Amino acid sequence: VRFLCDHAEAAVFLTATPIQLGSHDLFVLLNTLRPDLIRDQETFGHMAAPNPFINQAAYEVRSQTAEWPVRVSGALDDAAATAWGQAVLRHDPEFIRVKSEVVAESVPPDGRVQLITDIEDLHTFSRIINRTRRRDIGAFTVRKPETVVVDFTPDQKDLHDDLLRVQAVILSMIHPDANIEFLMTTIRRQAASCLYGLAPSMDEILNRHVGELIEEEDDDSGRIPGGDIMDTIRSQIRVVVEKARSLDPLDPKFDRLRSIIRDKQSLPNNKMMLFSSFRHTLRYLYERLAADGIRVAMIHGGTPDEERVELRRRFELPRDDSVSLDLLLFSEVGCEGLDYQFCDCIVNYDLPWNPMRVEQRIGRIDRNGQKSESVAIVNLITPGTVDADIYERCLARIGVFESAIGGSEEILGEITKEIRSIAENFRLSDAERQAKLQQLADNKIRLIQEQDQLEQKQMELFGIRLPDDQMRTEIEDAASFWLTPASLHRLVARYLQETCGGGQDFILGEKPLKTLRLAQDGRNMLLRDLGQLQRQSTTFHRQWESWLRGGEQRLRITFDTACAAQHPDVTFVMPLHPLVKQAAAALDVQQPIMTALKARSNRVPAGRYEFAIYQWQFRGIREDLVLMPIAQSESVAQHVGRLLEDAVDADAPAHVDADERNALDAEHYRRWSDARSDHRRRTRELARFRRESLSTSHRARMALLNEQLRQTGD
Repeated sequence: VRFLCDHAEAAVFLTATPIQLGSHDLFVLLNTLRPDLIRDQETFGHMAAPNPFINQAAYEVRSQTAEWPVRVSGALDDAAATAWGQAVLRHDPEFIRVKSEVVAESVPPDGRVQLITDIEDLHTFSRIINRTRRRDIGAFTVRKPETVVVDFTPDQKDLHDDLLRVQAVILSMIHPDANIEFLMTTIRRQAASCLYGLAPSMDEILNRHVGELIEEEDDDSGRIPGGDIMDTIRSQIRVVVEKARSLDPLDPKFDRLRSIIRDKQSLPNNKMMLFSSFRHTLRYLYERLAADGIRVAMIHGGTPDEERVELRRRFELPRDDSVSLDLLLFSEVGCEGLDYQFCDCIVNYDLPWNPMRVEQRIGRIDRNGQKSESVAIVNLITPGTVDADIYERCLARIGVFESAIGGSEEILGEITKEIRSIAENFRLSDAERQAKLQQLADNKIRLIQEQDQLEQKQMELFGIRLPDDQMRTEIEDAASFWLTPASLHRLVARYLQETCGGGQDFILGEKPLKTLRLAQDGRNMLLRDLGQLQRQSTTFHRQWESWLRGGEQRLRITFDTACAAQHPDVTFVMPLHPLVKQAAAALDVQQPIMTALKARSNRVPAGRYEFAIYQWQFRGIREDLVLMPIAQSESVAQHVGRLLEDAVDADAPAHVDADERNALDAEHYRRWSDARSDHRRRTRELARFRRESLSTSHRARMALLNEQLRQTGD
């Protein structure tokens, strides 16, 4: 990853998993992403020092207690008292402004939410890390959970109980001082999932541990039971194995699953996903479903990536396609990495004890792009198992099946730990275990509800925008009008007309999927321009050059991201494609271009405004380039980008006199000087801080060395 970052034009790290890392792990990630900022572990530690106090300040604002301004001010003082705070934070204009507002208690009620945002922006990594909670995005669809209860048959219940009892006896003899409850966790979950899938391996599972007993006897440890007890254990194992072999093939749980699948096949969207934590269950289901004529496939942790992609492609095909799949079986690991929003139904054949794992399963279909108004979540539950107690007393009551609760990761993490603690405690009776699980759910549900109510109350009291509206606006603000598919299309089309001539259209098609048509002469001209660019070892550079040198006149292209995703064999003309770079280079001019435009907008008063757009280029370890709009009217300068999107050619000629040009240049010079001064000040402060940090580290190492020398007498 570090190699890729060092050789890439740009890098962004994305994860759908909440950050649950130690500080060293986070340092490695940030150092890889921004080595110019996060230089070493010591610098990272100093930068991170103010953040707990900043988080505390934001929490105090949210608390709405009477004394919150005093507490917020104290937390900000603590942040400023750290080494990084003294060197950088206390000189930050935003920090000074926020602190003064809090001290003066001049924050109105409707400004408190903005204050929370301003405080969180003081976080020293806020320019590097952006966290979007699932609840910020909003609901994609309605979740409709369904609980399907399937009892053990008497024979199944007898086998289930005997298996766990014999396994517990064997493990307690091998590990008399160990936590047998923990060692029993997997076999208990496997048995609750599917006895039929476990049956072929039951002989090996039980006798493997007997082999461990014999090995210990050979070691003469003195802890091994005598021959009579061993004979009894072997006899019990034979009984369990025989029960497994003679188990009635009538499987009520599978029969209910088959009924659910058949009902789904009668609906327009017949796609279903089934999850199990265990491969033995998946193998059993795959064999039986395939024998029933269901078009089914299986994905688990051992499935190669290319096979996963191919199975997903077949799963997405319409049902009338001969190679289409109707049902995919997934293990816990197998479901990661790919999205299936074209499917609207999942079946949990068994359930993990971790609520976040449940959420990850549901998140495969309850996500952006889901076409159905609701998604079905079918949970198969067998009474008399620990899994059933956890589901009924805890998971179902927390609400993980009804809505995304990914915003409460800390609470869910605590729930997972306590669930395991309760489930693995063999000293509890069934009634005691159920009571503890219910008490756990009651306590955590209250915390989750209080958190949701607090956030909802903030939205109601302070009148802030809904999160999904806010996110949509932020995305629109971040998107560059100049890099939209339509803008790139215009840029390339103009380049082709000016380079190849003839006054004809070289890009054909009204839809996103288009055709580029160029004769040999035109391709030779583009090949000449391509030679003027710095050669790149990228795939699209080689493919573009190959087409220009070849004999084919037509090339399927698209400027649209969604179209490119649907047609991976089509040439995707995006900002980094050589064709776009050629067009930009050919149209580059050194003299200023003047134009007169008109736009209708309620953002600024009507009138005639002069503006200029300057290019700022930043050089260093991480180079950057920005377009800086300048206008004598600040309100116009803020909205130049939006105004240009809607602007059309004006009737009046483009004319700016010398005084107006000088005024724009003067305003630009002032803005540029301020930005450069601020950059230099921050650089000096950072350099001084690094020198101080190195000096402190050096003194610490010297003190340690002197102590070592003193102890050795040298």
